[in-house]
Amino acid sequence: MTIATPTDIAVVTTGENTQSGSYVEWAAIFAGIVVAAAISLLLLTFGSAIGLSFTNFSAGPDVNPVFIAIAAATWLLLVQVSSYMAGGYIAGRLRRRFHDATEHESDIRDGLHGLIVWAGGTLLSAMIIASGVGAAANAVGSAAATAVEAGANAADSIDPNAYLVDTLYRPAPGTGGTTVFNDTTAQRDEAGRIFGAVSDGSISDADKAYLVQSVAANTGLPEADAQARVDQAVTAFDDAKAKAAAAAETARKTAVLAAFLTAAALLVSAAAAWWAAMSGGNHRDKQVVFAGFGRF
Repeated sequence: MTIATPTDIAVVTTGENTQSGSYVEWAAIFAGIVVAAAISLLLLTFGSAIGLSFTNFSAGPDVNPVFIAIAAATWLLLVQVSSYMAGGYIAGRLRRRFHDATEHESDIRDGLHGLIVWAGGTLLSAMIIASGVGAAANAVGSAAATAVEAGANAADSIDPNAYLVDTLYRPAPGTGGTTVFNDTTAQRDEAGRIFGAVSDGSISDADKAYLVQSVAANTGLPEADAQARVDQAVTAFDDAKAKAAAAAETARKTAVLAAFLTAAALLVSAAAAWWAAMSGGNHRDKQVVFAGFGRF
């Protein structure tokens, strides 16, 4: 009977840093998010101090506001890209390398950690903004509630066209500021309703003629002077309405532009975080040392 004896011994070794669970390093991701948020807060605060806040920028009388808007948008892009690049690099550099994949797969894992840093930082910023707006709204609501009763009657009596109506029914020059005519409260109210009823277009010729007769009868002005006063008030009314429409259109366009540029900045910063995380992982594997940041 022959008994075989083993001549070779098989040795099974475990790979370095093998991983049996998730490949996601949440500690590195959290560190990247914290650093990205801190850098973003620092740069945004500095930008606001020098007037580069994209949500509230203002230009001088001799400066084209378009240039200020471009500068603010560029600053927002710089802040997003730089902060998420820093956070992504830290996440990639601090992530443990598991030697169970190719170099390409390791780069993908590093990049995904940077992308998670971007997503986490974006969600954190959104929650902070939402909570800040909610807190501000609650504070304003509480403060306003104390003044509602006192200001309700005054608010009801406010007429945006009251000044125009006042200019119509001022006493004729030379009367010493008084007239011998009846109380014009009803006429003033009716004139205010005429102005207020115009939502599109301008005041009709019939209403203009009626206002001329009312002004002439209640101020002592000749009909020609009353006509000139009504024409002046109507012109001022049309100008104010045109300015309000232009301001509303500008606000709408600014809101659309701000939303588009913010989304574009976030998209670019996502790619920057991915690339920076892969760079951090490569520097980790190659043990890259930055002169001046090591031992002194």
